[in-house]
Amino acid sequence: MNFQSKLPNVSTNIFSVMSSLASEHQAINLSQGFPNFDCAPKLRDLVNKYLQNGNNQYAPMTGTNILLEKLADKIEKLYGTTVNPKTEITVTAGATQAIFTIITTFIKSGDEVILIEPAYDSYGPSIEICGGIVVPYEMKAPEFKIDWGELEKLINSKTRMLIFNTPHNPTGSILSENDLKTIEKIAEENDLIVLSDEVYEHLIFDNEKHQSVLRFPKLFQRSLAVYSFGKTFHATGWKIGYCVAPEHLMQEFRKVHQFNVFSVNSFIQRAIAEYLEDENTYLNLNNFYQKKRDFFLEKIENSKFRPLKSSGTYFQLVDYSAISNEDEFIFAKKMTSEFGVAVIPVSAFYSRKVNQKIIRVCFAKTETLLNEAADLFNKVY
Repeated sequence: MNFQSKLPNVSTNIFSVMSSLASEHQAINLSQGFPNFDCAPKLRDLVNKYLQNGNNQYAPMTGTNILLEKLADKIEKLYGTTVNPKTEITVTAGATQAIFTIITTFIKSGDEVILIEPAYDSYGPSIEICGGIVVPYEMKAPEFKIDWGELEKLINSKTRMLIFNTPHNPTGSILSENDLKTIEKIAEENDLIVLSDEVYEHLIFDNEKHQSVLRFPKLFQRSLAVYSFGKTFHATGWKIGYCVAPEHLMQEFRKVHQFNVFSVNSFIQRAIAEYLEDENTYLNLNNFYQKKRDFFLEKIENSKFRPLKSSGTYFQLVDYSAISNEDEFIFAKKMTSEFGVAVIPVSAFYSRKVNQKIIRVCFAKTETLLNEAADLFNKVY
């Protein structure tokens, strides 16, 4: 059959590869970013309540009114920004759908998009499907910081969008208030649209504050921010999130959204709206995950791995250079097949497959599983 692939260089992603290896070797799977524990029983009960109450037909395209109102309240309390729930928030079928819709809405053939790498693996293909050009800016270990002067050198007349993620997957780094102020200046001077992936907004540690684009009025006027209920409420399989943007950008977003998924399941929206009435459901997440991070780091303290401190997300990077000079993918496969723990090579998150001898582990697991995994890490020499 005669056709031309829109993604000729894309094959099975690293997460599927490592999870398949984990299954084959019956290894503990710390590769994919999902919890091995369930969401709160109260949230499950609320979902069941609204399902049994007959909320089984289409929700409004933009989202259920009660959920949009709860989100607007949450945003004002957290970030001091007033958003219109009717015109500036849209519920999406997960954060990835929101990201794809943003890119599809604003990127056309020949547009350049600056991507801060290592980067979540959906960004690049979404840009390429639209005919856009990925322009990577590479962060380097161990700090994974951004030199904004160097990044700005990548901008030209074809640059249309800047994508960033904070807290950052896979590095666990976070952006500061000064970083966001610099982004605001760069975006305004170069007339850029900003896509801010903030799905780990509540998973930030050591008393740091999440710096959302929603905190910065001028930056928000040219930004679309993406969030995930799945990440927040340990329910990644529900695939539900939302996008926040000023009305002039959201109008365009919704034009594409309505012909993509149109609307998101109604009973889960209503359940989440009621669940959000208790702020502790999300405000205590930082402590919950910081304990897991600290537990795992303490357990591998005497290993030959060198942790690179995670400031946010539920991911932890570890440097294995004291153990092996092998390529990250080769070492990750060996960790899975020989030592019984599946991990992710950080090189998979770079366009150039940069090899820094670092792997990523997910610590969104029970302490029992983390303890078992740590025991296996301690045996690696």
